[in-house]
Amino acid sequence: MPEVVLADPSVAGVALEGVLWDMDGTLLDSEKIWDVAMHGLAAELGGVMTPQTRQSIIGASGPDALATVFAALALDPTPAALAEADAWMNARVAELFTRGIPWRPGALDALRAVRASGLRTALVTNTDRELAEQALDTLGREHFDVTVCGDEVPHGKPQPDPYLRAAALLGLDPAQCLAVEDSPTGAAAAVAAGCAVLVVPCEVAVPTGPRRVHRTTLEGMGESMLASVWRDAHA
Repeated sequence: MPEVVLADPSVAGVALEGVLWDMDGTLLDSEKIWDVAMHGLAAELGGVMTPQTRQSIIGASGPDALATVFAALALDPTPAALAEADAWMNARVAELFTRGIPWRPGALDALRAVRASGLRTALVTNTDRELAEQALDTLGREHFDVTVCGDEVPHGKPQPDPYLRAAALLGLDPAQCLAVEDSPTGAAAAVAAGCAVLVVPCEVAVPTGPRRVHRTTLEGMGESMLASVWRDAHA
């Protein structure tokens, strides 16, 4: 893929060098799997997962999601209780993942097109490494130069840590990277890190904002779409 250079003279010479992919809800239609597990966790804890609580934790890191659930159910978030809930959740999601993880529309072709372009690529997810490795059996490890998981950084999304680490591992400045996200949490993390963001919402609406370009699907992603998104993100 030829170098994609911004047309705006104020940022001339800043080329798109890397694509940083979110996983749940962006590449894989796995939020529905997490939905089953989250409702099960609430029942296990003696409560009910409301639609409002579930929506508020889409895209959240594991610790943030559990803190929200415990607060919504008026439970004492002791370290032992949180650890037990985390273990239950990870075991349940791992079990559900074994049944197969569906792709988001156009995601596999988009991965292949970006990989073929020669751009550096990373998977950047709030999901812990153990579950991400299981998901990578579906995604294909060959599509990524590096992978960054939620339990490998000090703070998960919406903090910028996962995207900062991914860019550093690729040897890039975040300003040279396009993040692909589906949630408000993920988009906020990518922007905070200094990336441009292609937003393809899945389960919840994502606010517009600087350096964000919204599309309804990953279908048709190739050189021309990447160039268009890159220009629009810096307009």
